[in-house]
Formats: sequence, structure tokens, C-alpha cells
Amino acid sequence: MGIYTRIGSIKGVEESRLASPVEDVESAGLKDHPRRATRSAVIRERLLIGGFAALLYLVWAWTEFPFPSPKPVPKFVADGIKQCDIIAHGPPKKVHFTKDRLVSDRYVPGTGAVWLKNATLWTGENDGEEILRGADVLLDGGVIRRIGHSSDIRELLVTSGNVQEVELNGAWVTPGIVDLHSHQGDSAIPSLNGYDDGNSLKGSVQPWLRSLDGFNTHDQSFNLSIAGGITTSLVLPGSANAIGGQAFVFKARATYENTPSSMQVEPPYRKVAHTNGSIGGWVREPDHWRHIKHACGENPARVYGQTRMDDAWDFRKAYAKGRELKEKQDRWCASPSTQTEPFPLDLEWEALADVIRGNVKVNTHCYEATDLDSFVRVSNEFEFAVAGFHHAHETYLVPDLLKSAYGPEPPAVALFALFARYKEEAYRGSEFAPRILADAGLNVVMKSDHPEPISSRFLIFEAAQAHHYGLNFSQALGSVTTHPAHAMGMDHRLGFLREGYDADVVVWDSFPLTLGATPRQTYIDGIPQIVNPHVVDKPVEAQQVTQSGDYDREAREAVQSRGDPDLHPHESVDDVVFVNVAQLYLSGSVAEQAAGSKVVVRGGKVVCTGECEQDVDKDMPVVDLKGGSLTRGLISVGSPLGLAGIDMEEVTSDGDAYDVTSVAADVLDGILVNAADGISFDYKNQLLAYRHGVTSAVAFPTSSSVIAGISVHYSTSALHPLESGAILNDDGALFIKLDNEDMSVSTKLAVLRRLLLGKAEQDTEVGEVLQKVASGEKPVVVVTDKADVMAGLVRLKRKVAPKMKISLLGALESWLIADDLAKEDIGVIVTPPRGQPLTWSSRRHLPGPPLTSQSLPAYLASRGVRVAIGTDWAWKAPQTRLEAAWIYANNPEVFDKFSALSLATGNLRTLLGLSDDSADDWVAWEGDVFSIQGRVRAVKAPSRARVDLF
Repeated sequence: MGIYTRIGSIKGVEESRLASPVEDVESAGLKDHPRRATRSAVIRERLLIGGFAALLYLVWAWTEFPFPSPKPVPKFVADGIKQCDIIAHGPPKKVHFTKDRLVSDRYVPGTGAVWLKNATLWTGENDGEEILRGADVLLDGGVIRRIGHSSDIRELLVTSGNVQEVELNGAWVTPGIVDLHSHQGDSAIPSLNGYDDGNSLKGSVQPWLRSLDGFNTHDQSFNLSIAGGITTSLVLPGSANAIGGQAFVFKARATYENTPSSMQVEPPYRKVAHTNGSIGGWVREPDHWRHIKHACGENPARVYGQTRMDDAWDFRKAYAKGRELKEKQDRWCASPSTQTEPFPLDLEWEALADVIRGNVKVNTHCYEATDLDSFVRVSNEFEFAVAGFHHAHETYLVPDLLKSAYGPEPPAVALFALFARYKEEAYRGSEFAPRILADAGLNVVMKSDHPEPISSRFLIFEAAQAHHYGLNFSQALGSVTTHPAHAMGMDHRLGFLREGYDADVVVWDSFPLTLGATPRQTYIDGIPQIVNPHVVDKPVEAQQVTQSGDYDREAREAVQSRGDPDLHPHESVDDVVFVNVAQLYLSGSVAEQAAGSKVVVRGGKVVCTGECEQDVDKDMPVVDLKGGSLTRGLISVGSPLGLAGIDMEEVTSDGDAYDVTSVAADVLDGILVNAADGISFDYKNQLLAYRHGVTSAVAFPTSSSVIAGISVHYSTSALHPLESGAILNDDGALFIKLDNEDMSVSTKLAVLRRLLLGKAEQDTEVGEVLQKVASGEKPVVVVTDKADVMAGLVRLKRKVAPKMKISLLGALESWLIADDLAKEDIGVIVTPPRGQPLTWSSRRHLPGPPLTSQSLPAYLASRGVRVAIGTDWAWKAPQTRLEAAWIYANNPEVFDKFSALSLATGNLRTLLGLSDDSADDWVAWEGDVFSIQGRVRAVKAPSRARVDLF
């Protein structure tokens, strides 16, 4: 106790002793007796004098003989009190940065200011409705310093020093794109064993793991993401585990320090230094959010051999441990001075205790209603909020369930646009889900799951597709900016164009939701990220705000059918009249202009174009195409479309073809598999492809063997293989795989060389077919991405079989040997058209604008190579039209509209050896077929007379 405390205590004793005699006198009724009063006064005086003397003595004694100092607080108690202060802080305070914020915490000294002049700004304000035209933006100090006009900006330039002025001439500017679900850096590309840090397989529940610890700064995708406008990503552990670990928010740009820690935004822990300058460890930042990844359903059940009941128990058991730890910590903090043990800090479960306290954003991989319901119950049982349900394919069926989750607001819903049906959980996914959920008042987010299936570079394309299927433009743009920023607790500094916010800004070459929209420049912390960007001048119509698609009926059907609507055509006719037709892409090599024309169809055949009054009967149905067009039916190739109904459900697929090289030591005795024997019909992916203008597809056996087998060309509209027109060609091209999955490339080429040289019995299937291939009678399609393998194939053709007709499928490195391919008349089916270097064999791909002047299809075409496009996933088949339009939009100097459509029609027929005689299929499109707003209104299937109306 200190001296002032001791003096106060003594004085208190004196006062109590003085009070007792007075009280005795009063209680005896003698207060007014003179003698007694005098005696009382004398006693009081003596006591006062004595007390004063005692006080002087104590002061002297304290000076001469000081009392011993109190014992110091034990270090473990002091450390524990610091922890108590942190947990008592509560959830991070939501304080928006304002225009008074002049320098960012991520500011790089020496960075010059950037003055963006005469822009069209989508700010994110007013629920995404605000658009400012002719505005200027000053980026300085790593923040958006000023939004206004030239006069507003100029007054600040004196203090801004070096300023780069950029005239935008009305170009669109948005906040940087924010990806709420990425594995960038943890599942790095190109994929190598040494890069695979996405999942730990040591247990289903591991909240102690951190994505930060596996973040690879050498990931090739950083520059690609920036080229798509990505500025910020929440990097999550993978979804193999029920609780996979803690997630972290990163900005894509490289830093001076070039470390994972330096790329974080608002790290939940910061370094502290001792007074001597040495590092003193880490302390919690109570006003920074933490993040954690959970996963429901099939993933953890499959990986750990569990059921959904096991997964739900894993969650409850884990959170029981988290709650137990929280309660221990709370009890310790209630009386720290009495503790004999350190503050209870369990590294395994402390993150879950922090979840229950409300300090951690929980993001959950969760698809089906059963899993969503289970997790909502867990959130209420343990009283923690859910920041977002991810993938969330069935959330549009149960929006009220999400609103019943614990917390101050419903979880965000992070979705794909079209990626669905790849496993049972995703079977009922709907392209209309974003619009349905937004209408229900939920925070809709579009995300990538980078690196697969969606490259974060094309996250804006996910938003554009959601917009096409009914989400209005403000919600669609918000789904990749303001909404994910809010869901990750970063909307106080990201997701808006606001003064004082981080200078993360994207300048676009067109309205961001148009097909092919590409950044002209991406700024992160005010620093331009793309060196010498290649900018394509887009037409005036590409700058206009687009309208969302009218799919009210389809959205209702999706909900009413509980996610399983009837996708078959509802109406078929023999004859039909199309009015307001702008163009025809049916024959020849150029589009036929037909502005305002009619097109009359009888018995499935176009019989008249133009005025056509004499060919129209009054009872014929009339379809207004609103300036649309008729095209040839699109073709899909490259995916298991038709060989698998649900990719991850083996019972829905034909299975893997037998490896002919394992039949016997002599590989020449092998059998040959024909895909026509394994094709199935009436799958959702086929029906959706048909509704989107893909009238036929080419499938080849799934195999890792050198000889995959013979392909089949079939109609996507057929119900079974024996239906008339179902199988269009059951003896198609020979497909060969030259990847080194299970055998060296050199071995595979040696096998192929021997076969082509005729070292096989002529009466074997393999021998007969290979002789036809060698003579050029049967085309061969070779699946590979690597330029070196293609070069080996070129040498093989020159030396062994110069007449061989080769097409390459995949071929992402083909641009390196484009001239040799053109010389040997080897065609390329680029698959996927907007590829990325996922594998070592494709690491030298050509990314296209804004990183290179041309995309891969355009470069090959410009070098004289016949080019087509394919798809790597069955669910992507409906995107075929969009892929062709994307290529045209970014390479107008190479492709006109007809040649762009030929990438999925005529050119594909040539490269696959398909007869043009059966090409009687066509598609009628409402609106511009090259616009995101184009849609199918009628389809004429191959070898059928009737027309299906949609």
C-alpha cells in the first residue's frame, strides 16, 4: 500500500474515535450540562493533539524506515490481463474511412499521384445506382483523395507532388474487384506438388490451420487476376475439411517486402518491437476481423469417409470445445489477481472461442438445404454469426432459412453463375439464383473459387452472366465489389469509390457487364499494375448500361420445381415466321444483312427472307427477334458432355475407357473403344446446352491411354440413342492423348509411331484405324497443351505420315509453334478459349488483352492456323456462344462476326471431320447474338423437321 492510502486509513480511525464520546453524551441526554460539555471539549482537544503527533511520527517513520514495496504482479497475470483486455474489446468496430484519411496504411513512399480525368464512375453508392459522368478522380497517398471535377482536383495538386494525368474520355471506372472465395497462392498455378497447400488431410476439424502459412507469392495467377481487375481476395483453406482453418485477406500486388505478411489487408496480428528495437512477438489487432473456413456435406464426408451426421457432430463437438475455452477465459478474467495459473489459451480451439465472441467471420462451403439447415442450427446453438454461405446452390430455394441464422444480419450468399451439376450437391443449382436471392433481400456475391473452376481473372464475367439471367446491373456490379467487401468486413475501406477509401480502382474498356469487358488499367493502393497494357477500342454500344434479362417465368419454374424444372421444349412447330431479323449467319463466309426482315420457316427449312408476304399464312406463329439473327447450330467438344450426367457420380457416367496399352505386352492387339457405345441422352447439361443454341456435340471416350478411342457426333436434343437423328456420326475422329499422366510422352509417341508405320495386324481394330489415319482418310485429334509435345507430333507427321490430318485439342502453348502448325495444316481447337496456365504443360499460355495484344485464337488465326474452340467442362457447353462473342469483342482486327461464330460451327466441323451434309440445324436469337443480352427463341435440331420454341 502507498503512503497516501496509509494516511487515509489512520485519519479514518481518528474520526471514528472522535465520534464515539459525542454520541455517548447525546444519547445520555447530558449534551447541555456545562461541566460535561467542558470535559468533552478537553478530551476532544487532547485527542486531536495526540492524533496530530502520531501523524507526524508516522511521516518521520515512513521517511526513515520505509515500508516494504508491494510484491510485483506475476508476469503470467500481467500477460493474462492483456488477453482479457483483448477479449473484452468485442467485435471489430465498424468505422468507415473518410475524406480526412490522407495516407493509407499500405502507402508506398515515393508513389506519385494519379489524376484520372473525365471518367464515368460507378461508385457503389445508392445501392449501386449512382453513376457520375465526366468526373475526375485523384489517387494520392494510397487513397482516393478527391472525386469531383478538374477545378476540385487542381487545388490539391500543389501538395501532391508528382502527378500522372490520364485522360479517360468517358471510360468506365469502378472500385477494384473483390473476390470473397479464392485459393490464390495456396493452390498456386502452375499446379505442382510443391505448390499444393490448399487442404490438410490430417483431420476433418482443424481450426488452428492458417492459409497465410501456405501462401505462395510466386503464383503465376497474380498478374492474371490483376488483368481482370481483381484487387483484393479472401484466401481460404480448401474444402476437404469440416473446419479447414483460418483465412486471410490479401491484395494481389507485389510489395517491396514481397512476403505473404506484407500482402495482407488489416492483418489480425501485428509485430511489436522491444524498446531496444528487436522484434517482440505478435499482438492481436482487436479492430481487425479474423476469418475462418468451414465446409458442409459431400466434401468432408467423402474425404474422411463420413456421413452428414458425422459432419454435424464434428461441428458441435468442436464448438463445444470452443465454448468451454471461452467460458474458462471469461472466468479467469473475472478475477485475474486471484489466479494461480496462466490465462487459458489453447491454440487448437482459441479461434472457435473467438468465433463465439463475434470476432471471426465464418465462411461456409455449403450446398444443399439439408446442410444449410444443419449449419443454421449449429450457429444458433452456439450463438455465432455466419458471414457467408459459399457455392450455396440451393439457397435460392430456402431464403427464409438463411434469415434464421444467428446474428445481426443474414449471411451473404456467394455463388457461381453457371457452374453446377458437377456433383449431386450441385445438381439443382440455377442460373436464376442470384436474382431470386437478391429479390429476397439477401446479400448476393459472385465468386471464383480460383484457380478452378473459375479463374479470378474472369470474375466480372460471373457478374455479367448473373446480370443476363435477371440480376439488375447495380446488384450485379455490387456482387463483385461492395457486397463481398461488406461480407468480409472491409467495406469501411474497400468496395466503393469514396474519398478516403483505398485507391483500388479499375478503368475498363467498356461497360463492365458487357461481353469481353477488360481492364485498361488496374490500380492497387494508387499504383498502376499493368505495364504497357494492350487496350482494344470498343464500340459505342459496348459503353452503354445493359438491361437485365427477363427470365421471370424460368425463375418461378426453378423455385416451384424445387430446383428440377422441366428443361425440355414446351412448344414445337413445323412452320414459324421470325420478324425484325437483323442478320443471317447460315451459309457462305459472311453474314447476310437482313435488317427488319422476315424469315419464313416451313417444315424446319428457311424458305424465304425479306418481305415474304406471299409465304406467310395467317395462322403461322410469329416470333419477334428484336433485331436478332439466325445462325447455324453451335457444336461443343472437349468435355464429357453426354458421357456423364453428374461428373462426380460414377453411376451416371460411361466410366473410363480401357487402356489398350495394358491388354497385352504387344499393344497392337488392343481393342478400340467407340464413344457411341457409351453415349447417354436427356441429361441436364445436354438440355441446357440445347436451350443455349448448342444443337450437337462431339464426345470421345474418357481415357488416359494413348489411344482414347473413336468419337461420336450426336444431337443434344435427343431422348435416347435410337431416336431419329440422335446419332449423327458414330465413326468420327480418332482421339489420342499425349499428356504424361501415367506414361511418358516419349513412350506414347513411340507407340504411335509404330502404329502409324503399320506394325500391326491389319485385321485388328487399332491397326485398321491407324492406317486410315496415316493415309488421311480419318482425322485424328490429339489432346495436349505442351508446345514441346506438339513439336514431337509435327516431326512424327513429317517423317512417318505426312498425309495425316491432325487437330490439336487444348493446345494452350500452340502459339509458340504457330508457323509450323500452319505449314503442316494442323488445326487447333483451343480448349478452354479463355485458358490459364493451370498445369506445367500450359504455363507458357498467351493470356490476351490487356497483357498481350492478341488472345490465343486470334494469334493462331493471324498466323494462318485453322482455329476452333472447345470446352473442358460439360456445364460450360451453354457458354459456347458467349465464348465466341468474347473472342470477337477483344480481337476485332482478326475476326468478324461470321468468322467468330465459325469457331464453334464451320471450323469445328472441318477440324473434326464432320460432314456438312447433315448441317441442317439452326438457331434463332433474340437481340444481338454477340451481346450478353442475346437469347435463344427457337432451335431447329439436326435431322428433324420441327422447330422448338423457347
